[in-house]
Amino acid sequence: MKKALIITLFAMFGLRTLAQEKQETIHWINFEEAVEHCATEPKMVFIDVYTDWCGWCKRMDQTTFVNPVIAKYMNEHFYCVKFDAERQDTITFKGQQFAGRMRPDGRRGSHQLAQALLRGKMSYPSYVIMNEQIQALQVIGGYQEAKQFEPMIHYFGDEAYKAMSGEDFLKDFRSELE
Repeated sequence: MKKALIITLFAMFGLRTLAQEKQETIHWINFEEAVEHCATEPKMVFIDVYTDWCGWCKRMDQTTFVNPVIAKYMNEHFYCVKFDAERQDTITFKGQQFAGRMRPDGRRGSHQLAQALLRGKMSYPSYVIMNEQIQALQVIGGYQEAKQFEPMIHYFGDEAYKAMSGEDFLKDFRSELE
């Protein structure tokens, strides 16, 4: 009896582990990698602009971004970038240098590229959707549950934004979420 129970537990654990391994997660890369990839294999770019101290950013990582339907779609249609809005390095993008900044009080300030990407509206989390030429199409701010987030990424990933308004797209959108 004990042997059967142990075998059953191992089998269940093994299946659970296999299912977890097969569950898709978003493949996050840095901004510089996305730019390099677009040069050789053009694809849309999704940028999650976050900070380490942002509670809603962490919630987005723990809920929406781990949803397997969201992760699968994002990986197929976008280069997905995590961009710390307070990083302190310098990035050269389109011939211009963007640097991290320190505030007069010694705390980290927002990176110049984050400021440019978010058009000066520094709220977190924010998402920047860019086309294959790495041109910003849309900036979207705030936490979004998977149900809210899914149509937005499809609107851009399916390139519906080229042919119709977001409202018209939503009329016929069919969610893949359960």
